[in-house]
Amino acid sequence: MVEIAGVAQLVRADNQIVAARTQQLSKVYGTGDAQVIALDTVSVELFAHEFTAIMGPSGSGKSTLMHCAAGLDAVSDGRVFIGETELTSLKEKELTALRRDKIGFIFQAFNLIPTLTAKENILLPLSIAGRKPDPAWFDQVVETVGLSERLGHRPSELSGGQMQRVACARALVSRPEIIFADEPTGNLDSRASREVLDFLRRSVAEFGQTIVMVTHDPVAASYTDRVLFLADGRVVDEMREPTAERVLERMAGLDSAKGV
Repeated sequence: MVEIAGVAQLVRADNQIVAARTQQLSKVYGTGDAQVIALDTVSVELFAHEFTAIMGPSGSGKSTLMHCAAGLDAVSDGRVFIGETELTSLKEKELTALRRDKIGFIFQAFNLIPTLTAKENILLPLSIAGRKPDPAWFDQVVETVGLSERLGHRPSELSGGQMQRVACARALVSRPEIIFADEPTGNLDSRASREVLDFLRRSVAEFGQTIVMVTHDPVAASYTDRVLFLADGRVVDEMREPTAERVLERMAGLDSAKGV
């Protein structure tokens, strides 16, 4: 066990630090004949300072896994940890504080406040937490994401790619333990997608950030270090050093198994 930024972290025998993990995680929606098993006893480790993609056919449970791992959705059974803090044992107030202070989020829909400027949107989580930004870190993040000339603009004055880069900067500026990104390029064209993925890749390589991304896009997955493949609510495979071609081939096999 080691402690990073005041948070106890699990270290495996191969010296990989576990940023988040699930143990026998299950998520069930509905009851009786309407019951749907979204996650079926999933145990997985997500490693620090890595970019991990979660992929699978529609209905495989990939978004549900991310939402449960991030503390956004309650679990039906099993345990979820960020570092060595068990989310499933926290009260709602404690969980809210942990999400605010230790976790960053990037969503497909950007989730920016339309009346705030780009700068105000980036700093919003810190403002809510009553924390002051580190000016040098803020400048570095803004410069890296390429928004130095757009900080005074509101979301309606920004392109889709620029809005998502604001969302990325907002997730990063508070120095979270881990960032969860749910289809962050889903609403972007190919050029804007590359810009956002390049930034996420750089934030891992240069800042040591930990990112977990749900995506359906093999090209997006090729930017990551590791891909986890889900099918029918279970992790069925993983891939290191993915390429778009290898990911596409593996996804095709999963779709074929579902009869798609």
